[in-house]
Amino acid sequence: MPKIRSIIISGNGVNCEYEMAHANMMAGADAADIVSIYELLAGKKKLDEYQFLNLPGGFMDGDDLGAAKAGATRYQYAKVEGTGEILSDMLKRFIDDGKCIIGVCNGFQLLIKLGLLPAIDGKYFTQFATLTENDRGRFEDRWVRVSYDEHSPCVFTKNLDVMDLPVRHGEGKFVPATMDIYEAMKKKHLVPMRYVDEEGNPSEKYPANPNGSIEGVAGVCDESGRVFGLMPHPEAYLHKTNHPKWTREELPTKGQGLRLFENAVEYLRKA
Repeated sequence: MPKIRSIIISGNGVNCEYEMAHANMMAGADAADIVSIYELLAGKKKLDEYQFLNLPGGFMDGDDLGAAKAGATRYQYAKVEGTGEILSDMLKRFIDDGKCIIGVCNGFQLLIKLGLLPAIDGKYFTQFATLTENDRGRFEDRWVRVSYDEHSPCVFTKNLDVMDLPVRHGEGKFVPATMDIYEAMKKKHLVPMRYVDEEGNPSEKYPANPNGSIEGVAGVCDESGRVFGLMPHPEAYLHKTNHPKWTREELPTKGQGLRLFENAVEYLRKA
């Protein structure tokens, strides 16, 4: 069987890289390397050597210019030493080669502002949406409930139903550039994850929806289903003891967040 090597990008304010690496190893990856963005830019580590790119949460560049905007500019235009390429060239090749990318929280903000999501009609590096300040104007750090679209092409969310996941963000409100773009996303099932209320219905209301995203958008994928970004933190629910109710409810030993990483690794094994 093919070996699956995961790369987790660190540096410039990223702070969830160790949880992401742990999630990849628990999910069955053969390696999970934490690599600084500057190692990539210096050519010391090569993106082409990996199959699964992980963009963790944090406060990249202090969220100057808006969450992940400064980082997105670096990814799109910075040259990689000794290659004659810019980093965005390598990212596009990574996608074209059938590999997987996940961006969580700040990583999701990066994918949106870099234009790798939702990439309507395959138009990568075109920004179709943004993630902006929560409606309540404050940082939210708590647990929410999410549901999944069974018709979505997203490889990460296959065979998932409803689960609890933690959020911790101040700029998580998904806003499409136009309603036509959002309608195209819905038609193509590019919203695989939504915040839901106690009845399991997508919600725009607080507290079920922590940021006010339209129709409860919590995660977005591209049309290939291999590029996925979400605001909740699946890497923060890998063990039952991560859940705030683990002493009061009967929970599986493995946290539900692990299932997203397992889906990706399983997909790459079979690709």
